Amino acid sequence: MVFSADEGDVVGSGENRTDASGGRAAAGDAAHRGAAGQVPRGRPPAAVVLSLMLGMALVALDSTIVSTAVPQVVGDLGGFSVFTWLFSGYLLAVTVTLPVYGKLNDTLGRKPVLLFGTALFLLGSVLCASAWNMAALIAFRIVQGLGGGALQSTVQTLAADLYPLRDRPRIQARMTTVWASSSLLGPALGGLLTTYAGWRWTFLINVPLAGLALWLTARHLVEPVRSPGRRGPVDWAGALGVFACGGLLLCALVQGGVAWPWVSAPSLALFGASAVLAAVVVRVERRAAQPILPGWVWRRRTIAAVNLALGALGLLMVAPMVFMPTYAQSVLGLGPVGAGFVMALMTLSWPLSAALCQHVYRRIGFRDTAVLGMSLAAVILFSFTLLPHPARPWQPALVMLLLGAALGLFQLPLIVGVQSTVGWAERGTTTASVLFCRTVGQSVGAALLGAVANATVAARLADAPVAGLPERLDDVSRALAEPAALSPAAAAHLRDAVAAAVDHIFLGATAAAVAALLVLLLVAPRRFPVLPEAE
Repeated sequence: MVFSADEGDVVGSGENRTDASGGRAAAGDAAHRGAAGQVPRGRPPAAVVLSLMLGMALVALDSTIVSTAVPQVVGDLGGFSVFTWLFSGYLLAVTVTLPVYGKLNDTLGRKPVLLFGTALFLLGSVLCASAWNMAALIAFRIVQGLGGGALQSTVQTLAADLYPLRDRPRIQARMTTVWASSSLLGPALGGLLTTYAGWRWTFLINVPLAGLALWLTARHLVEPVRSPGRRGPVDWAGALGVFACGGLLLCALVQGGVAWPWVSAPSLALFGASAVLAAVVVRVERRAAQPILPGWVWRRRTIAAVNLALGALGLLMVAPMVFMPTYAQSVLGLGPVGAGFVMALMTLSWPLSAALCQHVYRRIGFRDTAVLGMSLAAVILFSFTLLPHPARPWQPALVMLLLGAALGLFQLPLIVGVQSTVGWAERGTTTASVLFCRTVGQSVGAALLGAVANATVAARLADAPVAGLPERLDDVSRALAEPAALSPAAAAHLRDAVAAAVDHIFLGATAAAVAALLVLLLVAPRRFPVLPEAE
């Protein structure tokens, strides 16, 4: 099947493909990218699709289901001062391994990487369930994250391998639905398991899911046979360098302003060491025959633009996903169920919009569809700052509903589009680079927007016209959880401070949306150079 030009983007033979600038792509470039048409005849077996959805569910369920068990974990194992590393350690492991697994997907094939990642995630889950103290649990969470990076990268790559371009929105919408459903079901399932079975079962629940995914993948997934000459050597030196550099940088972003001040010896040491390692990685990768981070990822306009745009998406997503629950409970006075419902509206409209966006991008193209989605998202994010104070609950709920629809219209065309501009031999690296940039964007967003929130609340507390307010930022969360301990005037001022902080955060998210728009308009080609697919 060939994606025709009237459906929105450029196609052509490998010898005569027109790029978005109007020039001709060289025949050697198409040969280097690999055959784009390695799509099996017919639809993939249902067992394979189920294995992919199980892999996505394992990654999506992880953080939400574990978060509900934290009080019981701390009560059993101790380690209150370091429990945040249960999440930070996992995130670091996933993020820094994405480029490595992406290259291994292109070098060794998808199936061995997926089997290894699922098995490692399964092992990490069993080890977490057997942890005897907090240090051991954090270490085992990192093992789990090493497997999660392989799952996240390979599942998305296989989704593009197994489906022709016309059907990719369908499988991507299914993946988005799995992610959204897991986000909704995770806290409830985690609460039930923690209450009636114990916190260790929040990890053991992964065993049957991962076991079934392993069996289905090993038995039913069949990949095209690749000649040994096409495999090439694995750049292990580059992989180690990327892992070390990314780990130090993300550690500085995650812990800066939390475990230590931004301008402090630990922060400066981590940022400095990551900069030195980045220079070393660049030097190593330039000399490698098959680099983990190949230069073409950033030299090709389409891939570079999608990487930057989805990095901005990761940054802006911190506002609705991290700070909206605090706003709903602390400012609007909703309970956990009500705050969860506000969040659920975005996770419901996102996959629905993603499923329908193919009808838009087939008419106007991948880039213009993403521009439309992000333009709407920027307006919606800014509209949050115009809500009256105090807002009625339906108003932020409507904002979240519309925001999910806009972001579904933005993200999926970019992922489907960029995967369609490369062949099999480069799809794993391309997909991993996109996921890596989005995850790094989330880490940067958490650091930047968290600093904005802290600065706003601190300024409001310092200029407070009433007494009885918390003197330290660390005491604000406790005061919000027990507003009855404050006078009515102090409680109202604290709510106003939190509302102002969230307004500033949504302004920052709006700026990130505008940055994504500028990247798409100035960097991305108007028509993505889509490669033809074999029937």
